[in-house]
Amino acid sequence: MSSAIPTVKQPVLAALRRFTTCDIGDALVRLNVRHGGYLSGLKMFSPQMGIGPFKIFGPAYTVRMVPANDTTSPKPSKHFADAIPSGSVVFVSQPSGFISACWGGLMSTRALKAGAAGVVIDGSFRDINEHRDLGIGLFARRISILGSNTFTRSSELNVPVSYQIEELKDENINIRPGDLIMGDADGVVAIPPEVAEECAKLCDSRWNIDEATRKCLEEGDEIGPTILRLRQ
Repeated sequence: MSSAIPTVKQPVLAALRRFTTCDIGDALVRLNVRHGGYLSGLKMFSPQMGIGPFKIFGPAYTVRMVPANDTTSPKPSKHFADAIPSGSVVFVSQPSGFISACWGGLMSTRALKAGAAGVVIDGSFRDINEHRDLGIGLFARRISILGSNTFTRSSELNVPVSYQIEELKDENINIRPGDLIMGDADGVVAIPPEVAEECAKLCDSRWNIDEATRKCLEEGDEIGPTILRLRQ
């Protein structure tokens, strides 16, 4: 792959937006994307807890956090919430081993004004009711009551970050600025722009097959023979 991340055309983005994270993940597995791009461990906390048709989708704007006592890592020229590009999904990478939050209600207020499409926290956040009152889409590993002060700070913006899959020891998925992030009630998936168009085509093909399968099942057909007949 080229080091430059390609820009995904609007028709492809519109096509992908029709589908769920489950549809996307299945297609990415077929495209040999590691772990189907599934960011296991993330849950939808806002606008409600893991239910409903709500979805976030957009290119990743990444924020790398470091321990607050790290004096050698870079410091951003402005607050990371003030640098959010419109239409992006904010992806905050918090270092492991902290029980504190790295995102709160005021940041969501700023993110919405900046035009963020949603927020994904690889770590903890707080002020859950503030986010829900705002109606922002927020996904995270967990919740905390503690703020980031004295615990962590932002370091680098729009740099590649690594997401660790807890169920698979030492397995990580790299998230690059511009990778497409989708989150819904089922979870969160990262789509490499390089395969976005092919992913959309596979999702469309599989969706048509699934709808035909569903129709047969509603008419009383057995699932085993139906799948063997339609999923070839």
